[in-house]
Amino acid sequence: EWSLCLPTTCPARAGRCETVPLHCLRQAKVAIVLAGCGLYDGSEIHESSAVLVHLSREGAQFYAPDIDQMHVVDHVKGQPTQEKRNVLVESARIARGNIKDLAKLNVKELDALIIPGGFGVAKNLSTWAVQGKNFTVSKAVEDTLKAFHAAKKPIGLCCISPVLAAKIFPGCELTVGHDTECEKWPYAKTAETMKELGCKHVNKHVNEIHVDAKNKLVTTSAFMCNAPIHEVYDGIGKMVKEVLRLA
Repeated sequence: EWSLCLPTTCPARAGRCETVPLHCLRQAKVAIVLAGCGLYDGSEIHESSAVLVHLSREGAQFYAPDIDQMHVVDHVKGQPTQEKRNVLVESARIARGNIKDLAKLNVKELDALIIPGGFGVAKNLSTWAVQGKNFTVSKAVEDTLKAFHAAKKPIGLCCISPVLAAKIFPGCELTVGHDTECEKWPYAKTAETMKELGCKHVNKHVNEIHVDAKNKLVTTSAFMCNAPIHEVYDGIGKMVKEVLRLA
């Protein structure tokens, strides 16, 4: 006979069940914060979809800031256009319309936070794209991250989004993949910059994660690696699974 399972006591979440039972009445509710729609000016669509697929048996709620994008990029030409687009409106494309303004997020109603990657993180959620290590994180995003951290609720970050934690939580442990640049790791210099911000970078392959147990931060490199999409998908799956275990 099944009883009510809470995230902190559920044997499935603790890894003590051979299979994860679908009976669990207390599902984790996870906030997914998006930064637009598309690799070059928003959230990376494949990463965002992978997060949602791995959360499909849980409760997920999309959020995005109601602000203008830094700019709009033609994804065929890879060049900026003269258009103006709104981050919340564009993020709704990924969320199939089921999305809320980030300003309305209430950490008390949620169990965990996940932020997929994409250049929108570096352009719309922060100024990383133009200022490098001297960047700032938007107030709404910083407040959200700090609220989950203060509540000791887990945070999952993939691709470029770990730089947000590097800025906000000095001394934390993170991964964006490897710290030696090569064809497979074209963005490896990001790891060095994160070290300069005072965090510990841990080299991990694309299908691996790093867990900072003290800060409840779970990170994976995703498309920071020039890897097949199935490897990115597997790494994100491990990230989501660990975030749920910590919730």
